[in-house]
Amino acid sequence: MGSNLLKGTAILTIGLFLSKALGLIYVIPFYSIVGDKNIALYQYAYIPYNIALSIAISGAPLAISKFVSKYNALGDYATGRKLLKSSMGIMALTGVLSFLALYFMAEPLAHMVIKDDEQVFTIEDIASVIRWVSYALLAVPIMSVVRGFLQGYQKFEPTSVSQLIEQIVRIAVVLIGSFVVVNIFGGSPKTAVKFAVFAAFVGAIASLGVLALYWRKYKPEMNHLLENSPPAGELPVSTIYKEIITYILPFVLVGVINPLYQFVDMITFNGTMASIGLAKVTDTYLTMLNFLTHKIVMIPVMVATGFSMAIIPVITNYYSKGDQRGITRSLDQTYQIMLFVTIPMVVGLMALSADTYQLLYDRNSVGAAVLRSYAPAAILFGMYTVTAAIMQGIDRHKWIVFTSLLGLLFKLVLNIPLIKLFEVNGAIAATIIGYSVAVGVNLLVIRKELNYHSQIVVRRIILILVFNAVMLAAVLLVRNGLYAIHVPAGKLQALLYVLICSGVGAVVYGFLSLRSGLAQKLLGDRITRITNKLKIGRS
Repeated sequence: MGSNLLKGTAILTIGLFLSKALGLIYVIPFYSIVGDKNIALYQYAYIPYNIALSIAISGAPLAISKFVSKYNALGDYATGRKLLKSSMGIMALTGVLSFLALYFMAEPLAHMVIKDDEQVFTIEDIASVIRWVSYALLAVPIMSVVRGFLQGYQKFEPTSVSQLIEQIVRIAVVLIGSFVVVNIFGGSPKTAVKFAVFAAFVGAIASLGVLALYWRKYKPEMNHLLENSPPAGELPVSTIYKEIITYILPFVLVGVINPLYQFVDMITFNGTMASIGLAKVTDTYLTMLNFLTHKIVMIPVMVATGFSMAIIPVITNYYSKGDQRGITRSLDQTYQIMLFVTIPMVVGLMALSADTYQLLYDRNSVGAAVLRSYAPAAILFGMYTVTAAIMQGIDRHKWIVFTSLLGLLFKLVLNIPLIKLFEVNGAIAATIIGYSVAVGVNLLVIRKELNYHSQIVVRRIILILVFNAVMLAAVLLVRNGLYAIHVPAGKLQALLYVLICSGVGAVVYGFLSLRSGLAQKLLGDRITRITNKLKIGRS
């Protein structure tokens, strides 16, 4: 069972990582095809789509899989099948209603975004791309039910592979379609963007096709289990859905909270910037914040997502046994490893913000500054994901709902006044404050509920920060030396500078971590054996 769990976690994590990595890479050629101004139009559709996608990927599958696995463990395979039959119809209806709601809400949403005639796009431009992306909602809810049901049978591969195929097909349609529209048919980039957002629907259909193939593969095995199952009539459908809803809300909130923060920016940023006389640049600045730099900032968060998937069963196991030492040890390791990996990635992004932005998009001092300011938020995004996962593991779902909404409330209240004071940095500050509140309360709840007291984490974090300060000094020294010789003029030179500087940073940080013994303590015996052979760690 343990090996299946580890295998399942690994499959889901790898699939998610590849999917997220592709989600960053495709932006580079798409940016070149439609241009820096028109990509802003894409992100206005991207945020409502991302909210829908987050709900589907993080909410229903996890809740349904938890329900199905619970009754499967009792030998009651019929109840899970009863849920599947009823939920397919309900989710199909939900998909149609969601599609209609977003389709007809497109214009009101566009009015929230367009606040001044000096902005780059019209209300019809924004409404049109939102309508085109809304078609994806027809397929996404059904897809989420099938994924969750198969996960309940410990079948993790279908979710991972279908997510990956969905992303590959979507990206292929985005890039090929937009290239054909602009370069072969001579269409406008705005038309290409409409085609690109419709790719979400095509990708979802491809994902459903993959899930159908897996269903055919696993159906004989699942039917055999069903034949030996007691009848499911004892549990009413209303009771089933009451239980599902108690599972689904915290899972949905954890998955959707980041897009909701972006949505707050989407409906408040332009109006606030227009009120201080910056309507001409507001679309460009919002795209830098909510799309271009956000894609980069989310890279370190992938590490935290992998940990969050792994920590839930571990914490649940120790908590159910009342093993205090096990709880403390697993929390110590989780916090330390996540910060050990995430902090240097964030520091590197800050130090090399100009070169990274130039490498991925174009040389732009404003974009680089936004990336530099926004990068530290990745640590909080990761900590929120991990702490919420820990609370899921000990069934503190109400606290997850409370802290998530509390952080979002701070974002809502502070966003407009801070944007007026600090422009883009104000929106970033409001996000950081909102997440800090949510993470802070999560940590307090975990401390109290799990009786968690550990001084070693504080000491190790201080050590990690010291090592990062030394690494930062080395990276800046090398970068400034390279800039004194020649400022990078193109993407290849920017790539070379990023590789050299990040390589120096990795060597310095790695050496300090190994020499002090910190890496060995956090990453285990395999690292210790290597360092003993090389004679670079503490004896």
